[in-house]
Amino acid sequence: MRQLVLVDPSHRVCPMILTDQTHTTERDPRWARVKARDRSADGQFFYSVATTGVYCRPSCAARTANPVNVAFHDTVNDALAAGFRACKRCRPDEPPLQVRYAETVARICRLIDEAETPPVLATLARSADLSPWHFHRVFKAVTGLTPRAYADARRGARVRQELETSETVTSAIYDAGFNSAGRFYEQSDDLLGMTPGRYRAGGQGADIRFAIGDCSLGSILVARSEIGICAILLGDGPEILLQDLQDRFPKANLIGADRDFEALVARVVGLVEAPGLGLDLPLDIRGTVFQQRVWQALRGVPAGTTATYSQIAARIGQPSAVRAVAGACAANALAIAIPCHRVVRNDGSLSGYRWGVERKKALLDRESAG
Repeated sequence: MRQLVLVDPSHRVCPMILTDQTHTTERDPRWARVKARDRSADGQFFYSVATTGVYCRPSCAARTANPVNVAFHDTVNDALAAGFRACKRCRPDEPPLQVRYAETVARICRLIDEAETPPVLATLARSADLSPWHFHRVFKAVTGLTPRAYADARRGARVRQELETSETVTSAIYDAGFNSAGRFYEQSDDLLGMTPGRYRAGGQGADIRFAIGDCSLGSILVARSEIGICAILLGDGPEILLQDLQDRFPKANLIGADRDFEALVARVVGLVEAPGLGLDLPLDIRGTVFQQRVWQALRGVPAGTTATYSQIAARIGQPSAVRAVAGACAANALAIAIPCHRVVRNDGSLSGYRWGVERKKALLDRESAG
C-alpha cells in the first residue's frame, strides 16, 4: 500500500490510503483512450485528476496523469458536481477543437461570400483570430480548398449567375466582383470550363470526345473536354451511358473518340480494377461551389477507408448539410476518380450509389484487399 495525498473538492489536504484505485483505472477501457489522447472519444466521457482539481476531455495534450488520481465522468455536469474545474488547456466545457475550427471556417466562408472583392489572407486570419499560416492550414483542412481557391470558386459561381441575367459579358464580370476583365479572362477556363461567351450560350459548340468500353463492373463511358476528363460513367449498357452524357452536356458537340483515345480509356479501366491507385490525369470538375467542396473532401478519403455523410459534412464546415452532401455525391459525374463510393451510412452500411450498390461494394472490396 502507498500513502497518497489527495486534494478534495473543498481544497483540504487529506491523507488517503488507496490500494486498488490504480488497478481499477487501468482496467477501465476509457483509460486506454485517455493515454492515446483519442479525439474520437471527446464528448463520450471526461476524466478528472485529483491532484490538480481539474477535469479534461480524453484528447487533452497535458502530461498523462497517474492513474491512481484519475476518475471518470459521463458528463461535464458530473465533473462539476464532483468539485472539479475545467482544464484551461483542452477546455472541455466548450465544443471540441475541430468543431470550433469548423464554426470559425464557416463564419469566414460567409465573410468571403458577402465581400465584394476577396479579402486578403491576413484580413481573413485576423477575423479568425489565428496566424495567417495556421489559418491557411485550418481552412484547407476543413474545406479541402485554400482560402484563395474558395474565393475564386465563389466568384466563379457569381459569374455563372450573372452571365445568365446580365446584358453583356463585361457587366457580368464586374458585377461578380472582378476588378478587371483581363484578370477574369486569365481564369475563365478554370472557373467556367469554357469561355464566358460559350458559357452564356449554354456551352454551345464545346467539343467533348468520348468512348464506351467494357470493364469488370459493366459498361464504362469516358469523356474528355479541352480541360480534362469530364465524365466517367458506369452502367449496364452503352445506350444508357450515352443518354446520360447527352443529358449532362445537352449543347456540346459530342464526338466519338479515335484510337488515340483508347489509351486513356484503358487507364480509366485500370482505375476500376485497382481503385486504390488513383488517377493521374487532369480532371474537368464541373459543379456548384458546394458540390466542389464535397467532392474535394471525398478525394481526401484514403483508399481502403470510408467516411459517413455526417463526417463529410463536418469536414466542409457545414455539419447540418448531410442531405446536401448526399445530393452532391449523387451528382458526381466522375465515378471512382471522385470516390463517392467511400461514403457510407452512420452505421457503416452501404447506402445508395448512383451506379448501383453492388458496384459500390465491389470497389470497396478491391480497395480493402489491395
